[in-house]
Amino acid sequence: MDEEDLEEMRALRASSRYSQAQSHIHTFRPARNRPTDTVIRSSGESTTALPTSSTSFSAKRGTSEGKTELESMEAMMGFSGFGKKTAKHFNVEDMFEKAKRTAVELSSSRKKDPSEDDIEDHPAPFVIMPPVAMDRKTSERERKEDSDDDDDRENDDDDQESLEGGIPVSHEISLDHGNKTVSALALDPSGSRLVTGGYDFEVKFWDFNAMDASRRAFRTLQPFECHQIKSIEYSITGDVVLIAAGNAQAKVIDRDGFEVLECVKGDQYIVDMVNTKGHVAMLHNACWNPKTKDEFISCSDDGTVRIWNTENPKKNKTVIKTKNKQGKKTIPTRCCFSRDGRIIAAACQDGSIQAWDTRKPFIHPTYLQRTAHTFGSDTSSLTFSNEGSLLASRGGDDTLKIWDIRNFKRFLNVAMNLPNFYPQTSCLFSPDDKMVVTGTSVKKGQGCGSLVFMERDSLRKLYEFDVIESSVVSCLWHPKLNQIVVGCGNGTTKVYFDPEKSNKGAKLCVGKVKRKAVSKEMPLKDQIITPHSLPMFREKRFKNKKKVKEADRKDPVKSHRPDLPVTGPGHGGRVTSGMSLSAFVVKNLALEMKDDSHPREAILKHAKAAAEDPYWVSPAYAHTQPRTVFQEEEEEEEEDEEEAQRKKMRIL
Repeated sequence: MDEEDLEEMRALRASSRYSQAQSHIHTFRPARNRPTDTVIRSSGESTTALPTSSTSFSAKRGTSEGKTELESMEAMMGFSGFGKKTAKHFNVEDMFEKAKRTAVELSSSRKKDPSEDDIEDHPAPFVIMPPVAMDRKTSERERKEDSDDDDDRENDDDDQESLEGGIPVSHEISLDHGNKTVSALALDPSGSRLVTGGYDFEVKFWDFNAMDASRRAFRTLQPFECHQIKSIEYSITGDVVLIAAGNAQAKVIDRDGFEVLECVKGDQYIVDMVNTKGHVAMLHNACWNPKTKDEFISCSDDGTVRIWNTENPKKNKTVIKTKNKQGKKTIPTRCCFSRDGRIIAAACQDGSIQAWDTRKPFIHPTYLQRTAHTFGSDTSSLTFSNEGSLLASRGGDDTLKIWDIRNFKRFLNVAMNLPNFYPQTSCLFSPDDKMVVTGTSVKKGQGCGSLVFMERDSLRKLYEFDVIESSVVSCLWHPKLNQIVVGCGNGTTKVYFDPEKSNKGAKLCVGKVKRKAVSKEMPLKDQIITPHSLPMFREKRFKNKKKVKEADRKDPVKSHRPDLPVTGPGHGGRVTSGMSLSAFVVKNLALEMKDDSHPREAILKHAKAAAEDPYWVSPAYAHTQPRTVFQEEEEEEEEDEEEAQRKKMRIL
């Protein structure tokens, strides 16, 4: 603001104070028992009039008493009388000129210019500014608003850049799980060990501390034989791992892959699922209680969510039934705990999300949303935010929605066009709760699956990049390592990190050189060298252990070679492969009693021996029929050729 503008503002304020002081008029309030008349002044103010001659009561009063009263009143109010006053008129131009002259004199007398704080100390009255001053003030206000808008835009851009800069995806390593989809991932709380599970029925353990550049798993196992792995999760202490697969029994194994417990299977012939001790159908998901280390939940195709305790795996602790709008059974495809462990949420195939408060009975859902996702679609992921009030759901209808558990009637935001072909596609919140992360699916040979980062409040896409020429199924973001692990549809597991922002984890094995295979040669036992001994007593001499092993391998006794398959007829109690014992016996009997002659001729061979020494039939008829009687042969009547021809014609 210029110096002249400040001087004008001070002058106008001084003139306004002067005009207010001159125009101020004191009012007089008469006694209550005195009748009054109101007179409107020209200045717009009302005052109380003096008593007139029309009033009989005041006319009888003496003039001396009236004068005394008026004088005392005038002395009390501080003015000389109640004479008639006219409204004053002011010349605004003269007042402005006078104020300008006064301001110039004051400014010349002062050495230092007054600060703006001195002006703001006294509240300024309302003054109509000249048009030039008003235009200046308006332009300054508009300029300030424009600068504020620019600052807001810059702040938004800075926030977006800061969020994008916090994503640790500058470097990556690949881990080869197999040839099929990696459907489940888990990192222990310390971030040293990674567990992957897939559609190939295998669970692999990876140790970042001991892994070199070869990046091989230190243990591989099949805990469920021929069932796909659905979910894997470490406990809050990191000492055991919970695994759910395509069967009805969840398992808990330790850090090294040895089984700790297996949940019991229920009776599938019982109609009411509350009366069974465990699940009776395929599992979809299982997860630990984030506050109680011995408790976990699981959901299954039998339409129940069951709470288990590791101390008693032979029977579930509580059974929660999921029901549709008609009160019938609906299948829960995903379940999870809230961060404080007080809420259990489940997403069902009828498109609903149901949640129960663990402090209340599990008869009816505490929170219920019937139209969360499309009816008949499998909700692939359900997770709570770190603060505990927000819930993210990844639907099979290619959407991702954010819900507020406190107001569950409508979703807060929704993201569309996120293809999802797998019932295990994950979604998660970032460690700082500012972003939501999920993967997209693609068909084979039709592009690359991507990892999408969105703002939590608006689900605005912040960052997206292609991962691999396959679908992105499972993913997790470890808060301690600040690294992102992604499981793909082709069996590859990728670990993303930033050397500056990430800690340990994949950084430990990146700089390690691949170990070389070293052949360990063991010293041989001492041998007595006898070059002139006979060949039958001469021992073979080998220079290294490798040749000894090769020779032992060729020896069927030392190598414990199994018996070779039997070909031809069996011998020594062994039968040919692919044949049962009864079939073998029948075959051998048939071979031993092989006879190509005519059956009648074969029987008649024994006729002479039977006649000379009867043993079976003849002794039985010796007394009743001493002479054997045989049926006489009947001669067939020869038909005439004409009759034969006639019969053929009839048939035709």
